[in-house]
Amino acid sequence: MTSTTDVMTLAQTLDAARRERREIPPLTHAHPNLSVPDGYAVQAQGIRLREAQGERRVGLKMGFTSEAKRQQMNLGSPIFGVLTDRMLVPAGGVVHVGAGIHPRIEPEIAFRTSKELKGTVTRDEVLDACSAVFAAMEVLDSRFVGFKYFSLPDVVADNASSSLFVPGTTERGVRDLDLTKLQMRMEVNGKVEGEARSDAISGDPVVSLIQLCALLAERGEVLPAGSLVLSGAATAAYLMKPGDHVKLTVDGLGTVEVTARE
Repeated sequence: MTSTTDVMTLAQTLDAARRERREIPPLTHAHPNLSVPDGYAVQAQGIRLREAQGERRVGLKMGFTSEAKRQQMNLGSPIFGVLTDRMLVPAGGVVHVGAGIHPRIEPEIAFRTSKELKGTVTRDEVLDACSAVFAAMEVLDSRFVGFKYFSLPDVVADNASSSLFVPGTTERGVRDLDLTKLQMRMEVNGKVEGEARSDAISGDPVVSLIQLCALLAERGEVLPAGSLVLSGAATAAYLMKPGDHVKLTVDGLGTVEVTARE
């Protein structure tokens, strides 16, 4: 499945499912030979469709960087997706769960780049290129039935299940903290639903950016300056319900909160 026609058709199918808030079967049911590179081709076309609808790219997100998420989704390889300006929910804002299909929220460490990164990069090169680190939460929302039983090419094509993201407002320099030892706690309605140390993300959240640069290089792409990057979830995701109040606390990075409404 590598023809331009098939890529466009699958991208349009996913885009329509997103806009119409309806589930569809995994793409691989009808296209069993769909590969991960095919999935990225569909993802890229899907982002072009969103840009044609007025959205603007603001960054990238990594997926399946923690053992908890790999076990939850039964998938085992890091992937990336694209973030747009319309996915942004301000800290303290509202996530309208009725505008999605089955939104789930998870805790993250996020970075902002001030320099371009490309190809094989070192940890120091990543740190030198990042202007800030901050807490964030991502809201995932797969377009596939039940948010399960899909393959890696499926989830890649579906823009790594990207839906929304909530960046924190406390920013620190990337060398001001030991980024591998930040305690992270996500509470829902005052109850702890996820807790982990930041090294649950790729062993070190900075490694997620190293992996991202490698994945982009495989496609002849770079990580642009000025990008916001979600490094991946530290815990399994929580299925949001109307009325939920979600609060993430990260050592040295303060808190970020959001409320779910219908």
